Amino acid sequence: MQSTTKMNDEAHPGPSERIRVVDSHTEGEPTRTIVAGFPPLRGATMAERRDDARTRFDHLRGAVIREPRGGGAIVGAILTPPVEPDSAAGVIFCDDAGYLGMCGHGSIGVVRTLVHLGRFAGATVRLDTPAGTVAAALHDDGSISIENVASFCSLRDVELDVPGLGRVVGDVAYGGNWFFLTELPALPLELANVRALLDATNAIRDALATGGIVGDGGAPIDHVELFGPARRPDADLRNFVLCPGGAYDRSPCGTGTSAKMAVLHARGALAPGAPWRQESITGGLFTGELALRDGRVIPTIRGRAFVTAEATLVLDPRDPYRYGIV
Repeated sequence: MQSTTKMNDEAHPGPSERIRVVDSHTEGEPTRTIVAGFPPLRGATMAERRDDARTRFDHLRGAVIREPRGGGAIVGAILTPPVEPDSAAGVIFCDDAGYLGMCGHGSIGVVRTLVHLGRFAGATVRLDTPAGTVAAALHDDGSISIENVASFCSLRDVELDVPGLGRVVGDVAYGGNWFFLTELPALPLELANVRALLDATNAIRDALATGGIVGDGGAPIDHVELFGPARRPDADLRNFVLCPGGAYDRSPCGTGTSAKMAVLHARGALAPGAPWRQESITGGLFTGELALRDGRVIPTIRGRAFVTAEATLVLDPRDPYRYGIV
């Protein structure tokens, strides 16, 4: 008897891939931590593992971060075994545009995820990232602090001629990623102005590229950070941060806050140990401070993160968008 259902490779193309994630947000900005299902990465350093992820498994970054499962605001955190003997885990950060050296809000989100999964032993932990090893601490009030990589101001008072904006003056600084930091007093940092803020910061980033203004070693400046008056009484400034893929940071941006503190220190406006309270355009708050160690500026960022979901992402081989919409 012949079956009425044709059983062939097209009807049954093979098993679906599955990736287990834990979602969280840090002061409003989402982190999607990949806790299982990502293939082992080659490399003795985190930078080598990041390159391996980019070379062999970038399609999985698309599956996790891009629509229809994700969106532009999500930062992914791929957990790997650590490369340093006293670290708890290695982390590779990625977004819809590619891979990051470091991510402050993402590190806080990873620590909250490790606590949620019962993988956080004690009050402190160390995480290996492509930008270097960072230390984290869990505080009694539930907040988490990250001791970031060394940060510094590279260029001060850089002048740009930006179409539609005119003359813009700002600083170039490193806080784990490269930033151009400036103010646009005529454009208030309000959620109602997000479209105009995105247009302005994209124009600034284009002007940086056109003018050949880069970070150390020719690194592209892929983050633009605007500052304005704080709305919260417990904050020093409010910011708006353009991320590499074109989304804006819902949090005050950990690496951006680190870059800002490095600029303030270079200008003699922020002493080691003095608190700096950075408010995001959504109202989130990071509290930071600087330490000097071996002549380097080491920022610490403190904020809150909350787990929002546990999920298993299913990558059906029949789905034309299983690796995301490009």
